[in-house]
Amino acid sequence: MIFSPGALNQLGQAVKSIGGSRVLLVTDPGLEHAGHPQRATEVLREAGLDVSTFDDVKENPTEREVNAGVVAAHTHRIDCIVAIGGGSSMDCAKGINFILTNGGRMADYKGHGKATKPMLPSVGVPTTTGTGSEAQSYALITDEKTHLKMACGDKKAAFRVSILDPELTLSQPKSVTAATGIDAIAHAIESFVCTKRNAMSATCAMSAFRHLEPNFETVLRSPRDLTARSAMQIGSHLAGMAIENAMLGVCHSCANPLTAHYGVTHGIAIGVMLPHVIRFNAPIVGHLYGELVADRGLSNGQPAAEVLATRVAQLAAAAGLPQSLKECGVSDTILQLLAEEANQQWTARFNPRPVTEADILRLYQAAW
Repeated sequence: MIFSPGALNQLGQAVKSIGGSRVLLVTDPGLEHAGHPQRATEVLREAGLDVSTFDDVKENPTEREVNAGVVAAHTHRIDCIVAIGGGSSMDCAKGINFILTNGGRMADYKGHGKATKPMLPSVGVPTTTGTGSEAQSYALITDEKTHLKMACGDKKAAFRVSILDPELTLSQPKSVTAATGIDAIAHAIESFVCTKRNAMSATCAMSAFRHLEPNFETVLRSPRDLTARSAMQIGSHLAGMAIENAMLGVCHSCANPLTAHYGVTHGIAIGVMLPHVIRFNAPIVGHLYGELVADRGLSNGQPAAEVLATRVAQLAAAAGLPQSLKECGVSDTILQLLAEEANQQWTARFNPRPVTEADILRLYQAAW
C-alpha cells in the first residue's frame, strides 16, 4: 500500500514493479470531469507503458460490464489491470480478472477460492473513501436477474498494490462523501463485532473507527481539508482490511435488497439500518461496542450500544442522509419480501447475534 498526497504519480512504477507492460485501465465515465483517468493514463504512458481504457463501468456492475471489459482486455492483449475509481470500478476490475484468466461466468466464483488458474497482477487506486475494496479480494457483482450482489472472492484477485492518494478524493461531491463515509464507518463497526473477528481484524477495525468517526463531519464541513480527507482514506482502507480478515453482518445484508428494489444508494441504506442493527446486537456484543465508544471518549453513562447507535444516527443526519426507510420511498408492504431476500445474503450468517427472517423483518420495521 502506497499512501501520500500525490501518490498517483507513482502509478507507473507500481505497475512496473509487478511486471505490467500492457495495461487495461478500468474506470467509470463520471470520473472524466475530475480528470483522474486522464492523469492516470498520462502517468502510465510517461513510464513507457501501453494503456487502454475501459470506462463502461456502472454503479453496482453486472456481468454485462464485466464481459465487456473482458472483450477489451482480449483485444489489447493486456498483462496488467489498473482500477481507478470507487468500489464499482474496483469490483468490475476484479470481475474482469476472474473471467479473463479463469473463464466461465461470475456465478461460478460466488463464495471464495474457486479460481483454479493464476490471475493477472493488478493495482487499485480509490477515488472515494468508503468501500475499502482496494484492500479486499472480493468482487461484488450484481446478478442481472435477481439484482442481488454476488460476492466472488479469491486471494489471487486481490490488488498487488493499492495507491491511496487523498488528493483524488477532493473531487468527491458531498453526496458521495456522505454515503461512502457512512459505509466505511459501518465496515469498521460490523467487522469489529462479527463472528469471524480476530486479533488482526479487531485491530484494523478499531484503528479504522479511530480515523473515521472524528473526521467524517470535518470533511462534510470542509471538503478541501486534506488532513481530514487523508484520515478518512486511511480509515476506509483499514476497515477494508478488517473485512478481508473477518466479515460483516446483517446491516449489509439488509442494505442490498434496498438497492436492488428501490435503487437506494448503498451507503444511504447502510446509514438507515445501522443504528437498529447495533441495538439488536447489543445483548451479545454490547461490551465490544463499549470498547469503540470508550476509545473515542463518547461514553456518557448510557449503555454503549445506545451511545454508538445515536452517534451513527447523528453522523448520518449531519450528512443530510434519510433517517428512515419511509424517507427513502420504501413501501411498508414490501418489507416481508426484503426480509426474505436479506436473510439469503451471506453476511447475515456472520452477524454476532444469530438472525432469522423474522428478526430481519423487525429490523426493517424499526427502520421504516
